[in-house]
Amino acid sequence: GDARVRGQTGVLSERRGSYPFIDFRLLNNTTLSGEIGTKKKVKRLLSFQRYFHASRLLRGIVPQASLYLLDEDYLGQARHMLSKVGMWDFDIFLFDRLTNGNSLVTLLCHLFNVHGLIHHFQLDMVMLHRFLVMVQEDYHSQNPYHNAVHAADVTQAMHCYLREPKLASFLTPSDIMLGLLAAAAHDVDHPGVNQPFLIKTKHHLASLYQNVSVLENHHWRSTIGMLRESRLLAHLPKEVTQDIEQQLGSLILATDINRQNEFLIRLKSHLDNQDLRLEDAQDRHFMLQIALKCADICNPCRLWDLSKQWSERVCEEFYRQGDLEQKFELEISPLCNQQKDTIPSIQIGFMTYIVEPLFERWAQFTGDTPLSETMLNHLRRNKAKWRSLLHKQHSSSRSNDHSGQVTGSQEQTLNEEEAP
Repeated sequence: GDARVRGQTGVLSERRGSYPFIDFRLLNNTTLSGEIGTKKKVKRLLSFQRYFHASRLLRGIVPQASLYLLDEDYLGQARHMLSKVGMWDFDIFLFDRLTNGNSLVTLLCHLFNVHGLIHHFQLDMVMLHRFLVMVQEDYHSQNPYHNAVHAADVTQAMHCYLREPKLASFLTPSDIMLGLLAAAAHDVDHPGVNQPFLIKTKHHLASLYQNVSVLENHHWRSTIGMLRESRLLAHLPKEVTQDIEQQLGSLILATDINRQNEFLIRLKSHLDNQDLRLEDAQDRHFMLQIALKCADICNPCRLWDLSKQWSERVCEEFYRQGDLEQKFELEISPLCNQQKDTIPSIQIGFMTYIVEPLFERWAQFTGDTPLSETMLNHLRRNKAKWRSLLHKQHSSSRSNDHSGQVTGSQEQTLNEEEAP
């Protein structure tokens, strides 16, 4: 049931169509028998998915939304937005509407041109467009959060970070292309559930990657498969494409939230010792990893209206997973219980323990640039707003509690809120 293929470079990739489809019939069987089904079942499932996806492409059938043509007014507004793509207040939701759901393809084509990557690497525009359409299509639009709009948002943030003076003066065209490609594809084919869910339901990807960075490995190998299928880099020397594929993997794997402390400790050590040498390709690659990690979780650092939308979307995805787990009598994962885990409490914890430590170190690296100061200011204001909303929720809850007692879960949330 291994859906991977080995190319000339020796890096395992995954064929298009082998995405982590959550088969609820198999999941239901899992809860009854404790088994996910035989390898033969999984292989048959993947084969059908590959056939369906390939036949759809061969027949020339494209998603219906792409058939609608944009009028000149919409195109003009989209072009105007692209002229300000380096601004931190860039509204990716509006841009996605103006491009009729093609924000990722449109954004990447523009950025590849802006950074001179098409000319430098002698890229074929048709192949580039084909690859980007593959990436955009392989995101699941039904996911509230992990979809192509999130990928476009992360890519726009990555573009902003690549322009930071401390980093920009050392970056090579290869660094820039890797950063943009990794940002665009870092969550490709995300199933809308997390790694623990895949492990406890014995999903085929969990066994394939031995329960280690399961989703990140799948995102990487799927990207390699699409690069090879599109032949975007086929004209480059073998050793160059091999290096690009390996570095893409290193960047995408760095987005695994379970490795957060590993990267923070290393970054703190570099900054404290002042031993970062960006002339060194290895140190540049490490900072690209940090930049991608920042871009991936930058939502709390956006303007409140944008940040709030992302917060609601990610929590909706959590709650959907919790509903699935409840339906199939599985233990509900942390943050996925809509009855106990509120959006404000989830966001305050996320900002306090994940976002703030990373972005404070990033600001230390960049030297408190206007962008870094803006992001930290947004982060503090957004956190204060979530605290205010949480306080209102608690006040409302206490007023409805005739005994005047705070429940155990609320008390725990309040304690966590006040924790340093």
